[in-house]
Amino acid sequence: MDLKHIPEVKRARKFDLSDAGRIVIALLFIAGVMIYASLHAGGIEHRYLLVIAAIFGGYMAMNIGANDVANNVGPAVGSGALSLMGAIIIAAIFEAAGALIAGADVVGTIRKGIIDPSMIADTQTFIWIMMAALLAGAIWLNLATAMGAPVSTTHSIVGGVMGAGIAAAGFTMVNWSTMGKIAASWVISPVLGGLIAAGFLYIIKRNVIFREDKITAAKKWVPLYIAIMSWAFGSYLIVKGLKHIIKVPLPLAILIGLGIAVAVYLFVKPRIAERADRLPNERESINQLFTIPLIFSAALLSFAHGANDVANAVGPLAGINDAIMSGEFGKKAPIPLWVMLVGALGISLGLALYGPKLIKKVGKGITELDQIRAFCVALAAAITVIIASALGLPVSSTHIAVGGIFGVGFLREYLMRLEEEERKSEEELKEEFKRARLEEEMEKLAEYERALEALGDPKKADPFLVKALIEKINKEKEVIAELVDGEIKLTKIEKKALKALKKYELVQRSALKMIVAAWLITVPAAAVLAAMFYFMIRGMLLP
Repeated sequence: MDLKHIPEVKRARKFDLSDAGRIVIALLFIAGVMIYASLHAGGIEHRYLLVIAAIFGGYMAMNIGANDVANNVGPAVGSGALSLMGAIIIAAIFEAAGALIAGADVVGTIRKGIIDPSMIADTQTFIWIMMAALLAGAIWLNLATAMGAPVSTTHSIVGGVMGAGIAAAGFTMVNWSTMGKIAASWVISPVLGGLIAAGFLYIIKRNVIFREDKITAAKKWVPLYIAIMSWAFGSYLIVKGLKHIIKVPLPLAILIGLGIAVAVYLFVKPRIAERADRLPNERESINQLFTIPLIFSAALLSFAHGANDVANAVGPLAGINDAIMSGEFGKKAPIPLWVMLVGALGISLGLALYGPKLIKKVGKGITELDQIRAFCVALAAAITVIIASALGLPVSSTHIAVGGIFGVGFLREYLMRLEEEERKSEEELKEEFKRARLEEEMEKLAEYERALEALGDPKKADPFLVKALIEKINKEKEVIAELVDGEIKLTKIEKKALKALKKYELVQRSALKMIVAAWLITVPAAAVLAAMFYFMIRGMLLP
């Protein structure tokens, strides 16, 4: 008997050696961060504060890798363009490269002007605020990952800084106009990402998928879509991924991106045509043409994410390091290489250990993705960031990517519903049910009549059996007469079938509700945790 399939045994196996191994590796990393920070803090006053902050920063970095990176590679995995292991390897390499090559050389110690540094009493209070914010953001991300909810790491640390700042100096310390913009991004990011992703999917369907000669259409349009993607990603990387190496104005970045797009178009057009000629004229063939661009998009998104979001892990740590070293705060804090390494390695390790859960959730748990749909999601992520940068709006890459996935799912529902409405009206469907029921009742009537005939002389047969058969025959005749002459009354099963035909739910509603709820409570949850941790840290460190 195979015990592992018994529910009780399956529950007992949830925590196994692999889970224990991941915990041990994570603890070894934290221990390594502690030793590493101790070496760099040797001989300075309050070195223990820097070591503790480094531990919190390493923990935060691991949780960013476990939660946020899924948005970059999840669609590629869900569509089958990348295996889970391949996605983890690519993301880990490019996340670390983005952090180390193009990561911020300076980070504002007060994140995004959320709180007023002039209201912080002293350096020690500032250190407590940053430590509480780091720990709160990390723990909230850990909880969100455990729940399977992809949330914004930027919003997590923003909430942490806000909550700890309020605990330190009251509500007047918070820049509420900045917080208002962040709250607006909860709606703007996913809606804009969803609309752009759905728009591109509709265009691809109309120009290629719905064409009778798909291969000829693909040879014309697919190189153009890949060029548009190159334009978006070229501009995206220049604006976001490389901004810490060289600052390029947005109009110039878009112009450079256009040059990249033209070069890519000229390069891929003959290769797409050559490959397309060897493929059969079906939808799956078109999917195959988007596989390689999708892999590149996952790598580029990971690079840009590492360059930008490493600051969420090590920005507060860099501020604490500068405050301890110089005794000053509230200014731009240079990020030492050792601090950047903690962030880069932590993100990569967190992705490898705990990233698969969210990667699967984003790639497969919201709606079904193929290469074309995943391509549209990745393209929407890049374009939305560029639009938001032009408008000066703070947006979340997590919200954009997940919004894009919901967008393509809802578009598919809408198109399938339209197709069904064109094919059949509700009355026509009812008529189909009526015909099927009539055939079924006629077969029952014939069966009962044959059974009555088989009894022979009714006077010699069992009277109870004869009576029962006659009652069934009469009942069937009444049902048939009602079906022929009257309006059909649907059974419960038929009503459910009709509802299902009209509904076409291709997006998991439970996932939608859970993710939106997690987004809404991210900032307040991190803020409450940070306020609690601030009072705890202050209570432990006050003389």
